[in-house]
Amino acid sequence: MQQPSKKFKLVSDKKTRTILPNMFTLVGVCIGLTSIKFAFDDRFGLAIICIIVAGLIDGLDGRIARLIKGTSKVGKELDSLTDVISFGVAPAFIMYFWQLNLLGRVGWLICLIYVICVALRLARFNVNSETQSSWKDNFFEGVPSPAGGILVLLPLIYSQSELQFFSINYEYFVPAIFILISILLISKVPTYSFKKIAVPRRLTIFLLFAVVLFFGLLLIYTYNVIVISSLLYLALVPISIYHFQSLDKRLHNEKLDDEEHEDIL
Repeated sequence: MQQPSKKFKLVSDKKTRTILPNMFTLVGVCIGLTSIKFAFDDRFGLAIICIIVAGLIDGLDGRIARLIKGTSKVGKELDSLTDVISFGVAPAFIMYFWQLNLLGRVGWLICLIYVICVALRLARFNVNSETQSSWKDNFFEGVPSPAGGILVLLPLIYSQSELQFFSINYEYFVPAIFILISILLISKVPTYSFKKIAVPRRLTIFLLFAVVLFFGLLLIYTYNVIVISSLLYLALVPISIYHFQSLDKRLHNEKLDDEEHEDIL
């Protein structure tokens, strides 16, 4: 009896699912590299937009991969490499062309320090992501690289925005923000990851409205929204530290209580 012939496939279903998120990742790195070209041509507004778009793509590619079950080790490593370029190298070059070049060798050294901190932060993230899932997954260790890439651009974004509340001496402020963000990147300061936010079904419609409103304002008042969002994110850092410590202390006390009960029994 003749057996039915198998259908010929150029790629397996698994490989097909991994192509889409990896394509998103590669598009993101292309956009990140393009921001350097815009900065070199003194088109800093477009350079900022490229980094923002690269950040949005970085937030989508991993979620798409998990949604279609297309995660892979290659995709994970590729994502980290593109993050170094899009949120490490690209912002450093943008700020160097805009302001840090005025400091000469010191400005270039500051750029190098920042890029190295981004690379170290991503290496640590890849190692820690291998550990078992727990409540700590709601927090990052240090500031994530996409947020760091936008935060170091904050002086430039502020200069492009309409929110000129006070004058800034960029000669001192830009190096200071670079050093601060570099420290936060490699620190173990807990920051919210926003990965496992449980939203009640009755509030879903309000969440969708808020997301649409945010992106609508982002399209209309791009620089203003980025400045306000960045300041709000920085304001959340001490709150996340307090929240993390309170949860850790509570769970530690519960563990001690359980051990005491076991001893009694």
